[in-house]
Parts: sequence; C-alpha cells; structure tokens
Amino acid sequence: MPSALDPLLQHPTRLTVLAFLGACREAEFGAVRDHCEVSDSVLSKAATSLEEAGYVAVKKGYVGKRPRTWLAATGEGRAALAAHLAELRRLVAAAEEAGARHGSAT
Repeated sequence: MPSALDPLLQHPTRLTVLAFLGACREAEFGAVRDHCEVSDSVLSKAATSLEEAGYVAVKKGYVGKRPRTWLAATGEGRAALAAHLAELRRLVAAAEEAGARHGSAT
C-alpha cells in the first residue's frame, strides 16, 4: 500500500518547524530556531522550502530599528501537517497490528 506521507515533511527540521508553527498564530524566527535547536542557516533553508511549498508564510519587518522575521503556518501547511500526522498514525497502527498478529503466531 503506497504511503500518503508528505515527502517535504519527512525531513525532521521541516516537520518540527511546521508542527511548532501549527500550534501558534505566528512566531519570530529566533523562537522557532531555538525550539528546533538549529542554526539560523538551517532554519532559513527549511523555512524557504516550506514557503515555496505554500506551507509557511514569511513576514519581514522591524521591531524598533532591528529587522525581524516572523513565520506562520498557512492553511495549506496546517492541512498538510494534519494529513502527514494522520498517515504516520495509520502506519504505526498497521505495524502494531501486524506485529501483534505475528507475535501471537509464535
């Protein structure tokens, strides 16, 4: 049976970024970076990939005179995350069921 996992979300950093953003309206770049425990460049690359897919919106602005970047999950990104997580749950449930059947056969 083919998997419905989203190839873009199979990368741990991109999945973590979208999961974090899915739980809030928007977040400042530094907060996402710190949560994901990655460097600025790694988060920037992940955010760009997610933005190109339409999963994340990037907004640039200033706080005082300091430049800031905010990230937000889009509706499409939230739907993709939900579908990806549902497929992961389905895969785990199917594997557990198969393992239980196999274990009881021995």
